[in-house]
Amino acid sequence: MHQEVEKILANIEKVMIGKREVAELSLTALLAKGHVLLEDVPGVGKTMMVKSLAKSVGLQFKRIQFTPDLLPSDVVGVSIYNPSTMQFEFRPGPLLGNIILADEINRTSPKTQSALLEGMEEASVTIDGNTIEIPKPFFVMATQNPIEYEGTYPLPEAQLDRFLLKIKMGYPMQDEEMDILRRAEKSAPIYTIQSVVTAEQILEMQMLVQHVHVEDNVKHYIVQLARTTRQDSRVYLGVSPRASIALMKAAQAYAFIKGRDYVKPDDIQYLAKYVFSHRIILKPEARYEGFTEEKIVDQIVEQIPVPVKRYVDQ
Repeated sequence: MHQEVEKILANIEKVMIGKREVAELSLTALLAKGHVLLEDVPGVGKTMMVKSLAKSVGLQFKRIQFTPDLLPSDVVGVSIYNPSTMQFEFRPGPLLGNIILADEINRTSPKTQSALLEGMEEASVTIDGNTIEIPKPFFVMATQNPIEYEGTYPLPEAQLDRFLLKIKMGYPMQDEEMDILRRAEKSAPIYTIQSVVTAEQILEMQMLVQHVHVEDNVKHYIVQLARTTRQDSRVYLGVSPRASIALMKAAQAYAFIKGRDYVKPDDIQYLAKYVFSHRIILKPEARYEGFTEEKIVDQIVEQIPVPVKRYVDQ
């Protein structure tokens, strides 16, 4: 595993118990210049995961608590008239940070959701006709409660497509929950951890990720997986070409984290459900039969032949 990455993951593990996989996937999205949607019930550590990642990489952390009455200007910022200078001055909103926690994104109106998602896509915001660049590195981790919880505004499919990965935290195991209680008994570890890498190192790693090699047969494998989602009889809407690009970019970052300069088919198989599952829409009858998006993506991965070229660890 890459040395700097191992430092970050070890630091996060001082706070988060039994969530190494979630930490690895979050770091994969950060290095691939993507964003993450964390979906799970309240209280399983979604917010703490983002905070510990931000502190570990020494980046500016901003939090937006989404509520039904939150306005787009509360997210991106607003121009305020200053009588002394007789000019409008821009007051930046919380979106103009490095690592943004968009907490409970499905509790706010679609108009405000769009303001956040536009900033994510363009890495800039437009206020009164002026375009303001968001500082780099820029990473949004949005959390949402499952849709069956009351008082939510589900994200439209086109906006879900903006997230590189969708991750579910899950409840801890019994022994892990015991460890959580032991740690929380005295003081929260989140307040004691220090950053282990700098913003410049993160930018450098993002550059290195772009040079991770992807063989043509691995690209062909990605395309086959994407095309199969569009042809599956249980799927109403398959993944777009943007999803194929997202899977390749995520695989490059994941290979880099694992200390390789090339992507293996195993990387594609592992990441497929995290990249594809929130981008497909099932037919109602498939849902009635008990299928989920994750289950269908897993079945597609099982049925598509893996590229046969041998990959030798260097």
